[in-house]
Amino acid sequence: MENKDVILVGDIVLPDGVKRDHAVWVKDGRIDRVTPAQEIPDSIRNDPKTVIRADGCYVLPGVVDAHVHCYSALNEGFIHTSRSAAAGGVTTVIEMPYDATGMICTLDAFEEKKDRLEAESVVDMAMLATIHKQEGYESIRELAAAGACGFKVSMFNTDSFRFPRIDDGQLLDSFAVIAETGCPVGVHAENDEIVRRYLDKYKDKGEDPKSHALSRPKVSESSAALTAMELALATGAKLHLYHCTYPRIFKLVEYYRSQGLRVTAETCTHYLTFSDEDMTRLKGRGKINPPLRSPADVEGLWELAGDGTIDLITSDHAPWLLERKTNEENIFANASGAPGVEQLLPVLYSEGVAKGRLTILDLARLLCENPANTFGLGHRKGKIAAGYDADFAILDPAVNSTLDENNLHSSAGWSPYHGMRLEGKVTRTFVRGKQVFDAESDEFAEAGHGRFVPAVHGR
Repeated sequence: MENKDVILVGDIVLPDGVKRDHAVWVKDGRIDRVTPAQEIPDSIRNDPKTVIRADGCYVLPGVVDAHVHCYSALNEGFIHTSRSAAAGGVTTVIEMPYDATGMICTLDAFEEKKDRLEAESVVDMAMLATIHKQEGYESIRELAAAGACGFKVSMFNTDSFRFPRIDDGQLLDSFAVIAETGCPVGVHAENDEIVRRYLDKYKDKGEDPKSHALSRPKVSESSAALTAMELALATGAKLHLYHCTYPRIFKLVEYYRSQGLRVTAETCTHYLTFSDEDMTRLKGRGKINPPLRSPADVEGLWELAGDGTIDLITSDHAPWLLERKTNEENIFANASGAPGVEQLLPVLYSEGVAKGRLTILDLARLLCENPANTFGLGHRKGKIAAGYDADFAILDPAVNSTLDENNLHSSAGWSPYHGMRLEGKVTRTFVRGKQVFDAESDEFAEAGHGRFVPAVHGR
C-alpha cells in the first residue's frame, strides 16, 4: 500500500480511552482526526483502498521499543530487526549503540549508521549514542546535535571493545556534559566488582543454569542503580535505568524522584514472563543480563506495571544465533540476551491485558507514549492524536495462537517464548500511513521505508 490518505476503522486506543467503532483519518502520513465511523461518507465507505476495516480489533498507536540491539550480532542488522518489529506492531525502534563492529561514539560512526538505517529499515528508528574513554566530550555535544535520542553507558564491563564499563569518575564528568544537551543518559546498572567476585564464586558450578542468577545478586543491581542516581542528581542529568529486574529498584526510583531527580526506569518482557525457576528448562536460552529473578519478583513487577510505577517495558532484543546460546553445557560459556522485539506487544497483551493485569490503556502507556516521551520522540510518536505520525498496530483480541519460533522473522531463529499460548494477534502494522506488515500474507513494505527520527529534547 502506498503512503496515501486512508481511513482505519476499529476500536481506537486514545490516551484517555478507547473509542469503539471509530475512524482514524490519515492525511500525508499523519493523523488528521478521529471521528465516529458513521461520519465516513457513503461515497467512500465501501472502498477497500481508502477505508481499512478492523472491526472488533484494537487500533493501537505503533509501539516504540526503546531497547533494541540490531547489530550486537552481525547476522541480524536493520533488515531482520525491522521486519521483526513490524510483525510485532513495533513502528519505532530505539537502536542501541553497541555494535559487533564497535561503539557508536563518534559523529562519523553515527552518520554512517543512520544512512544504513534509512536504506534498509522497514520501520522508523531513533538512535542512541555512547561515550568512550578515548573520545573527548565534544563528541557528546556533536551527537546530541545530530539527533541522538540519548546516551547509553554501562557500569559493567560486558566487552572491553564493544560494551565496556565506564568508571564512576568518567560517568560523573560525562553526566554533567550530557545534562547540558538535554538528552537522557541510560545506564546498564550492574556493579562490576560484585559481579566479577560472584562470577568467580560460581565459575565451577556452571552446569547448573541457575548459577547464572546467583552470580549476579540483586544487590549488584541496586547498588549500581543508586550510584547512577546519585551522579545524576549531582549533575542535573536526566537518567534512565535499563532492564530493571525486581521491584526494589522501582521503589528506589520513586524516592529519588521525590528528591527532584528526573529519572525513568524500565523492565523487560522476559522479567515479566520468566523466573529463575525457568532456567532449568530454558538453560542458555534464558541467560540474560541482569538475570531472571524469583517468581515473587515477577508478580511484584506486574503489580508495579499496573499501578503506574514502572515507566516503560522493552524487549532488550539481542538476536544471538542459537549456537551462541546452547552450544555449551556450562551456562557461563553461553552468550547473554534473547530476541524479543517481535514478541513485545503480543506477549504483553496476552499476559497483561488478557489476564487482567493491565488495561489496554496501561499497555499503550507502557509500550507507546512513555517510551516516546522519555527519548525525545513524543512530539510525533507514541499516541493517536492529530498531527502525529500515522503509526498503528492493529491487534485482533479474538485470535488465539501458539507462538512458534520457526515463524518469527529475526535471523536468530529461536525464541524463549516458543510454545507459549497467546491471546490476541497483531494483524497489520502501519508506519506513517503505509502498511508495512500484513499477517495474512506475511508481506512487508520494502526496505528503506523506515526513517531516522531525530530526537527533540528540552533541558
